Amino acid sequence: MTRQHRIAALLLTGAMTLSLLAGCGVTPSTPSASTGTPDVSQPQTSEPVSTGALAIAEQGVFSAGGTVLTSDGTFDVSNYYTSREGSTSHVDHANVLYQIPENDTGLPMVFLHGYGQSRMGWMTTPDGREGWSDLFLRMGHSVFLIDQPRRGEAGQTSVAGTISTAPSDQTWYTQFRIGTYLNDEFTYNEGSQFPASEEALDQFFRQMTPDTGMDSAGGDQNIDNIVVAQAVAATIDEVYERTGKNSILVTHSQGGGPGWTAAQYTDHIAAIVAIEPGGAPMVDSEDYAALLEKKIPVTLYYGDYIGEEFTDVPAAGMWSMMASSADSFTEAYTAAGGSSTVVHLPDEGITGNSHFMFQEMNNDVIANHVKAWIQANVQ
Repeated sequence: MTRQHRIAALLLTGAMTLSLLAGCGVTPSTPSASTGTPDVSQPQTSEPVSTGALAIAEQGVFSAGGTVLTSDGTFDVSNYYTSREGSTSHVDHANVLYQIPENDTGLPMVFLHGYGQSRMGWMTTPDGREGWSDLFLRMGHSVFLIDQPRRGEAGQTSVAGTISTAPSDQTWYTQFRIGTYLNDEFTYNEGSQFPASEEALDQFFRQMTPDTGMDSAGGDQNIDNIVVAQAVAATIDEVYERTGKNSILVTHSQGGGPGWTAAQYTDHIAAIVAIEPGGAPMVDSEDYAALLEKKIPVTLYYGDYIGEEFTDVPAAGMWSMMASSADSFTEAYTAAGGSSTVVHLPDEGITGNSHFMFQEMNNDVIANHVKAWIQANVQ
């Protein structure tokens, strides 16, 4: 497997999607790209989110899940600064920032970021507009924003990783279907909703956050799905203890994998909204069985520039294979009595969106679409 494929595999969930990567090469032709301002004329799918001051009744930070390591021996207090015998380390937990609005009328929403990201991605946009956390607060949902174990403010780890310093902005820009790097310039896919400015790109690339437990320098993307899933489940259980309500789990990309698995470890998931997960659970998997047993409603969102007809988008064919697993999952899940919906945004008349649809110019339109799905499908 090439290094390009290893990097792409970070976005996938489970053995099924990893196997898809083996044959997903697409030969790009000259991209239809633009360096101008993207077209932002998109139809509204529901009433606009209210604006003005955002009233927060309560906010704070807590940790959830994780474990405690203990070294052998007895701690030497006379040599306290260098002694490590008989010492403990609190590791592999989630760090959770939460906000509860004054008009707390909906179910709480727990947000889980993807690879190379932190909760920051839900809180803002590259051009400084409101992120999804604020938009859903305005809709009456409390929000709980996770930094997953070994990432961001939850960096304390039980596994010593090696962080690569190799430059990779252009790789991720292409993999995320924002555009293509040509002639020493970042270009945008035709009709892109991604904020088009050097300042926005600078802000976007500075969101990238290393995983402290991953040997990225050695090429091994060893994110522990179980560790993350158990921390997510612990977060959801804590939300239930604090609010008495089950949570809507919103995942993105690599976060989709532990999002599915979390259903094995908690009974308090009201629904899952998966934003471009690398893949859906295989029908014979433990993740699938837990979701079906607990009758968890699921929706999976995919953006634009997906499909081999987009010969000017290098990652389009790869993402087509990833998205096809969502269609297969939904067909089986609904036939078995579950509830699942796959939303291909272009089919809804919402176009120009990349892998980061929740940060783009029409992120409010897509948030309204998600809200409408919640109202129709979640008790």
